[in-house]
Amino acid sequence: MNWEQLLSLKRFGDKHKRLRKEQNETRLGFEVDYDRIIFSSAFRSLQDKTQVIPLSKTDFVHTRLTHSMEVSVVGRSLGRLAGQKILEKHPHLKDTFGYQMNDFGAIVAAAALAHDIGNPPFGHSGEKAIGEYFSHGNGKRFKNLLTDKEFQDLVKFEGNANGFRILTENRPGITGGLRLSYATLGAFTKYPKESLPHKPSRNIEDKKFGFFQSEKEIFQEIAEELGLHPTREGKDTGYTRHPLAFLVEAADDICYTIIDFEDGINLGLIDEDYALEYLIKLVKDNINTSKYNQLGNTADRLAYLRALAINTLIVEAADIFIANEEKILNGDFHESLFDKSSYEAQIKDIIKISIEKIYQSEEVISKEIAGYSMLSYLLDIYTKAILPEKEEENSNLNKLILKSTPQIDVLEDKEKVYDKLIGICSYVASLTDGLTVASFKKFKGLNT
Repeated sequence: MNWEQLLSLKRFGDKHKRLRKEQNETRLGFEVDYDRIIFSSAFRSLQDKTQVIPLSKTDFVHTRLTHSMEVSVVGRSLGRLAGQKILEKHPHLKDTFGYQMNDFGAIVAAAALAHDIGNPPFGHSGEKAIGEYFSHGNGKRFKNLLTDKEFQDLVKFEGNANGFRILTENRPGITGGLRLSYATLGAFTKYPKESLPHKPSRNIEDKKFGFFQSEKEIFQEIAEELGLHPTREGKDTGYTRHPLAFLVEAADDICYTIIDFEDGINLGLIDEDYALEYLIKLVKDNINTSKYNQLGNTADRLAYLRALAINTLIVEAADIFIANEEKILNGDFHESLFDKSSYEAQIKDIIKISIEKIYQSEEVISKEIAGYSMLSYLLDIYTKAILPEKEEENSNLNKLILKSTPQIDVLEDKEKVYDKLIGICSYVASLTDGLTVASFKKFKGLNT
């Protein structure tokens, strides 16, 4: 892989190459990506989607929206630090093509801003609820109507792949989705492969998948333009990661490690003194003891340690990226940047506490169970309306459901069963936590 291709400004539908030197410096193409994401309805919906605590009523707790904005800020810093070093190593990128340090920051910031845009309501349990509807619920009836890869898209429904769908999906009057630059779409895709074959390995990119069968051809076009290396043969599609995807991943890792931990403290799920001790271990080499001791309350100390921890991890992640740049460009780097972190033990300790005290807390689990039930119910309602069994083909209830949900109604015109089902799943995944509850109550007759 080479940086000139990887930094492609091309957008869906372009007939001519976009050159960096010809860009308007007041509003660069990569910055336009950021603007298009932040003004999209899919991004706005993240304000009512779970990050840590579903349906939380406290202002302290992060939603997917605030989390995404913070990941974007961290990603911008990571991109700029890495970009500065890359331009020093490859001066022709600036001298010949006109790329600047901030271009790297803008790409990573935009991709990081969108990194959770496809996630269903109620956190990762929402993904599992959609998947298990097809693997164990009434959705099993569709298996024989789908190819193995199409069915795998459903039973292992993936928020990352749904995010790629949202960013690129053709809709009436809107071709190419948000029409982001291919560089940003490449950096967004942490798992550049289809759902099958599923071959778990120690390679980080094999953990999940990054696009559904419905967007496979779109991703292939993007990968070829960016010069990503194919990793699979024959009819199976997979590619090496875009190098900047490692920075997007690192930005997310930094934020959920530190900020979810902070949320746990603010919610009273983690003892404050205990938490401060863990954060001090992480930043002990960089802490200004005199300044820290002058801080009069726990909130101020926590804020200081959080900021210091994030900055410490940003600098280290950028250094690890540059140290492994050649391996990354060759497609020979197969782990997250923090797998090579000198702070790996401290990070693991913090994550372990977060799992025990936050993610497995009674408040989280009870609301995830409720979300699980509601999403399964909605999927059943919508699949029966769009793809009714013979005895329900003329059901008046199904007709009323379609009339009340125009986003689902349009799926009737799709020819393939798969396109209808993936459209239903994508719609359900687009719902906010609150709208899921409201839709459930409406169809159950609880709002009359």
